[in-house]
Amino acid sequence: MATVPNGDTSYVLLSAAHNEEANIGRTLETVVRQNAQPKRWIIASDNSSDRTDEIIGEFASRHNFIEFVQVKRPAGRNFAAKVLALREGYKRLHGSEYGFIGNLDADVVLEPSYFQDLRQRMMEAPSLGISSGAIYEEENGQFQPRAHNRVYSVPHAAQLVRRACYEDIGGYAILKFGGEDTHATTSARMKGWEVKSFQDLKIYHQRHTGNTAGQLRGAFRQGQMEYHLGYDFVFEMLKCMGRMKEQPFFVAGFMRMVGFLWPYIKMDDRTVSDEFVAFIRREQRNRLSSVFASHRMEPRA
Repeated sequence: MATVPNGDTSYVLLSAAHNEEANIGRTLETVVRQNAQPKRWIIASDNSSDRTDEIIGEFASRHNFIEFVQVKRPAGRNFAAKVLALREGYKRLHGSEYGFIGNLDADVVLEPSYFQDLRQRMMEAPSLGISSGAIYEEENGQFQPRAHNRVYSVPHAAQLVRRACYEDIGGYAILKFGGEDTHATTSARMKGWEVKSFQDLKIYHQRHTGNTAGQLRGAFRQGQMEYHLGYDFVFEMLKCMGRMKEQPFFVAGFMRMVGFLWPYIKMDDRTVSDEFVAFIRREQRNRLSSVFASHRMEPRA
């Protein structure tokens, strides 16, 4: 395990954006206004067909640390497209010196001190490989912390990765049903790094939750994703049962369970290694043991 190479404390950012004209302007503004701006920010427009490219290009023309990459691919839903776009952006960093590399989603807003504070905390903890703040989402006109924020679960939306850790885990994995954030943090722990989200650092998620049909599709896809990441069967079933109390009541948790069971029944091959599956299941069983020991029935994911 290594620390920041040569004492370099600078950071760079990668973003992938697909048809984000409604949100990306605020995300661009939030980085421009950071107390400590990134050394470079590579934004890959993932086959956007709206004004996303125009908005990014306008900001890039005024701020020389912003670099714009257009990524073309066949149209259609593709959960691996985001990571493919990020990897295209990462190629532009070849030969660059930096201590930290971050991912920033194209639909979030941050406080001006966000990256300065996050980077400082990582510099104070050399074993901390991946960190972020906590997700806040709008509810009844006010931003509230997301119900499933956890200290040990680092959201991909606005995170920093120590460069040595990023190289240890091979960057973000290309996964058919997504889950690159879970894969990255689990892989980091496998390599001996610590991961942590700081609940006092706020990530304001701008995208509103879709309609019920969209939520159910998302729940089904979440179950598929967790199967392909190798989640423990008992852990997943208990978690889905716990999610049944969320809106839309019962059906969201049920669809997540169906999404997990369908590839399980078909015995679909997973793209993650057997070592990864064994590690994540061991972590989940340990969490279950802690839950049962404290008389709490819902597992934390």
